[in-house]
Amino acid sequence: MTTLNGALTVVLALGLLAAPLAGEAQQAGKLPIIGVLEAAAPALNQRTREAFRQGLEQHGWVEGRNVVIEYRSAEGRTERFPELAAELVRRNVSVIVVAGEPAIMAARQATTTVPIVMAAVGDPVGRGFVASLARPGGNITGVSNLAVEMTGKWVELIKAAVPKAMKVAALKNPTNPTHEVFWRQTQEAARAVGLQAQPAEAKTVEEIDTVCHP
Repeated sequence: MTTLNGALTVVLALGLLAAPLAGEAQQAGKLPIIGVLEAAAPALNQRTREAFRQGLEQHGWVEGRNVVIEYRSAEGRTERFPELAAELVRRNVSVIVVAGEPAIMAARQATTTVPIVMAAVGDPVGRGFVASLARPGGNITGVSNLAVEMTGKWVELIKAAVPKAMKVAALKNPTNPTHEVFWRQTQEAARAVGLQAQPAEAKTVEEIDTVCHP
């Protein structure tokens, strides 16, 4: 799970799904559909979308030729994820690609049968998305950055780089449960090296600007 990039994992999922659809696709002109659930507005995701398409093409999947990609964007409103995920399921997508915990949770609630490929999640096992990294089980797979396990090392590096530092700030989104895991790890790591951990909370890009530039 930790060794596959998002595009390759989608390719594997499509490989399993496309075989029984091959005859039907030739007869009825149907192509497998990848549903992508995004948090940001489309204008902010152009580079990510292009990289995703290029990754698929490297493995023989070309948009419009042998696969269709349908995007659904929450445009910064995470409360929209459940309705958007349900919409993709109704479109009979072959696989759903999601990034970030709120989107993963919405997709999981929308379906237990359509494969879900996740990215940008720090602790998928701890959050209950998968049974283990080696054997995810269920209909969810993807990549984990395992960033939670790196939190302690980041704090240690800060202390090593600035030995006289007394405090370390951690930017977190209070509505994201994974960030709470990061925050607990940061506190523990800070205490271990004699630092005081200070939270900086932000839920939107505008709030991040305010926190970082008061």
